[in-house]
Amino acid sequence: MLSLVGCFAGEHNFWLVVLAALVCTLASATALELLIHAGRAGGRNRYIWLTVAAAAGGSGIWATHFLAMLAFEPGLPSGYGVGLTLLSYVDAVAITGLGFALATTGRRIQAALGGAVVGCGIAVMHYTGMAAFQVPGHLVWNPVPVVISVGLAAAFGAAALVVGLSATTVRGRFGGGALLILAICGHHFTGMAAVTILPDPTVEIHASAIRTAWLAAAVAAASFLILLLAGAALVLDLRDRKRAEFERERLRSLANAAVEGLVVCRGGEIVSANEAFARLAGTGASNLVGTNLALYLPGVATGAGTVDQPLEADLVPASGGTIPVEVIMRPVAEYGRLPHHAVAVRDLRARRRAESEIHYLAHHDALTGLANRTSFHARLEREIRAADAQGGRLAVLCLDLDRFKEVNDLFGHAAGDAMLRDLALRAGGLLDAKQLMARLGGDEFAILTPQAEGSAERLAERILSTLAAVPAASGPVIATSIGIAVYPDDAADQRALLSHADAALYRAKNEGRGTFRRYDASMGAQIRDRRQLEHDLRHAVTRGELELVYQPQSEIGTGVVTGFEALLRWRHPTRGSIPPAVFVPIAEETGAILEIGAWVLREACRAAASWPNPLAIAVNVSAVQLHNPHFVQFVHGTLFEASLKAERLEIEITETALIRDPARALLTLRQLKALGVQIAMDDFGTGYSSLSNLRAFPFDRIKIDGSFIKAVHSNPQGAAIVRSVLGLGRGLGLAVVAEGVETAEELSFLAQENCTLAQGYLLGRPEPIARFSTHTHGAAPDRAAAVA
Repeated sequence: MLSLVGCFAGEHNFWLVVLAALVCTLASATALELLIHAGRAGGRNRYIWLTVAAAAGGSGIWATHFLAMLAFEPGLPSGYGVGLTLLSYVDAVAITGLGFALATTGRRIQAALGGAVVGCGIAVMHYTGMAAFQVPGHLVWNPVPVVISVGLAAAFGAAALVVGLSATTVRGRFGGGALLILAICGHHFTGMAAVTILPDPTVEIHASAIRTAWLAAAVAAASFLILLLAGAALVLDLRDRKRAEFERERLRSLANAAVEGLVVCRGGEIVSANEAFARLAGTGASNLVGTNLALYLPGVATGAGTVDQPLEADLVPASGGTIPVEVIMRPVAEYGRLPHHAVAVRDLRARRRAESEIHYLAHHDALTGLANRTSFHARLEREIRAADAQGGRLAVLCLDLDRFKEVNDLFGHAAGDAMLRDLALRAGGLLDAKQLMARLGGDEFAILTPQAEGSAERLAERILSTLAAVPAASGPVIATSIGIAVYPDDAADQRALLSHADAALYRAKNEGRGTFRRYDASMGAQIRDRRQLEHDLRHAVTRGELELVYQPQSEIGTGVVTGFEALLRWRHPTRGSIPPAVFVPIAEETGAILEIGAWVLREACRAAASWPNPLAIAVNVSAVQLHNPHFVQFVHGTLFEASLKAERLEIEITETALIRDPARALLTLRQLKALGVQIAMDDFGTGYSSLSNLRAFPFDRIKIDGSFIKAVHSNPQGAAIVRSVLGLGRGLGLAVVAEGVETAEELSFLAQENCTLAQGYLLGRPEPIARFSTHTHGAAPDRAAAVA
């Protein structure tokens, strides 16, 4: 009886044993590398590389077994059955290929199952090969070592593929290869311990058995195949490493080109990070690898939240503090064949600043920095609810600047803006934390304050006294009027409270400006009356309530009427005659003056065109009309429709109409002059910069305001002014018309001072044009006879 274990310990060829070990190592490393490459391949290529890996692995297992058998020298003749030897090779390749196919399906349990199948393939090949072994005797098997050998092969095979396929480093691959070597060698030697040879001279080796020399050639061929496949695996590995490095570099470049921070994590540990995230974290990208993501994003756990759902968090940089960020997390299943998470981190500091600015602009006035209308109304609503709940009172003060429009016209909008900011600064500086000042629009301001007995009135007095103390040399004088209304004394809701404060403001302006008034019931009636008047005025043209009256303009020396001034009157159906001084300012404020002015010009031109005598017709034009971009075209069209010669029409404008936009006014007047229309400056001496206006604008005549003519014969100051204006007119070559002549003494004075034209009640009151038919339809006067 011959135990093979004893024989291996004594009778063996050392160099063949070493060769078997080398072949086993080379085959294991080659098979595992090819298997990893097969796992990366897709489609049909995967099966091709699985076949190559199976050939390398199966050939290595088979060659290792038979090299070990060749190294054994039992001292008995031996051989190998052809069929079983070939079958053992086929078993090794086929079963190994099946195990490799199972192992590359993507999960650890499949890798373990495939490794166990490979271990079973090692056992099947081994015992099939041993069945092919022929000696003059009998092989007796011990079942216990057989079972152990199969278990060792399956266990080490499963561990080898799990470790090898999940490895991301070269050391991990070496671990998988070493476990596969243990599976092959451990099974072989344990399986050899299970067999005992009983010599029997009567047993003969079959004549067709493969001799040792032939088996050596077959093993050499298998070893050469393994070397060939090992070379292919090496080339593939080098190519894959180069491609992987290139891909990593490309991905790193793409990641670093991203504006957002990008991090790849495994189990909360940072595997890779781009430069954008490194800048946010305040450290180098290489320093981040291996650290825990929670160090920088303590409020974010990998795998938490919804995929692709933004999550706002605070990032803690290495330098300390926090940075608001938006985090988007997504699982990456194929990164290194292990579960990872890609984390995108967006810096929210710029967005937070923009949101803060937008929120500020939405609730504050951009010019003054005060609360705006929306914010004021919201605060007022809250304060009213609080007053209702606590039984308190609160007051609203409405302010606007006196003559603010004139400041804009005279000094420009920059000066107006500076005045608004100054008012906000000075008045706002008088308020405490419980009070709120807001700019409602234009030069309209409002202050909300809790109301104790007389506290709103005292605040108004402090504001007025503070503004009055501002030196005049610092710019345009800031003057304001203030209206006060108290909740719930004066109003039952927010809308009524603001309306009543505005009514009190209107009363303060009407009673002298620069003061304050508390709301009373009479103010509401006054405001309603004004609103009704505005409404009626808008419909006055269509209802035929407007009419024109005409006042003659005469030569002082001859008394000859040279023309008429058309004057507007409004006969209200219930209020009766309303003076122009009342409704014209309302028309200008509401914009109704455009429609009314157009009606006046058409009616005056139509009437003048019907006069046989070609007398002049003068029409007053407001600043709103003058600055309308279509005014010149309208005048030209009106003259054409009425068939009135342009030189018979005289446009009268006041000096204040020139101030709002001097450049546009000059352009309009020059275009009117090009049509042939005459231009007159009305109310001369009551406006601004009169002398510079006479030089800059193309006037044909000057109309001295009636305030200077009144009692001119007995008023030395008035007489001096009139003489100066008459002299100025003669020097500039401009005709001068004296308005408001009511007495013979005034007319006599003007005649003595060589004033040629006059207008006033003494020479003719404003009447319908029919009253002057002797002048418009009679024979043209003989000026020479009149003079004689």
